[in-house]
Amino acid sequence: MTEAIPKGYHTITPYMTVRDAARAIEFYKQAFGAVEKGVSRAPDGKIMHAELRIGDSIIMLADEFPEFGALSPQTTGGTGMGLHIYIEDVDSAFDRAVKAGATVEMPVNDMFWGDRYGKLADPFGHKWSIATHKADLTMEEMEQGMKAMMQDMPKSA
Repeated sequence: MTEAIPKGYHTITPYMTVRDAARAIEFYKQAFGAVEKGVSRAPDGKIMHAELRIGDSIIMLADEFPEFGALSPQTTGGTGMGLHIYIEDVDSAFDRAVKAGATVEMPVNDMFWGDRYGKLADPFGHKWSIATHKADLTMEEMEQGMKAMMQDMPKSA
């Protein structure tokens, strides 16, 4: 019997539109250790559909097809969502992504919610956060940590 959710997939799978999908696939391989599952190309060579595995998760992506309303963050001027990766060694993964061409938006730090966490933008306009979970905290512990962080933030004039 056919499964409603294919083996190896999760309930939600991100689908990204990028400008220059072939280059994006190579970036995701270098930056995040992505493994290419498959690529389908249009007659003109543009990527119509690609699937990559990062860790135990799949992301799908395609080139821009403006005639069908498929636009990348570079065309629309930004993105309203981000992708989050949990990984064993956030510091090494973050450094690898930066070396591959990602831009640092927030350096890796220990965060009040128990993660060692940093944020990046990839060369294609998508936002990524990367973390290693370090501690299981209660809501009260997280609230105390957030208050302490807010007290330490510089006050603006």
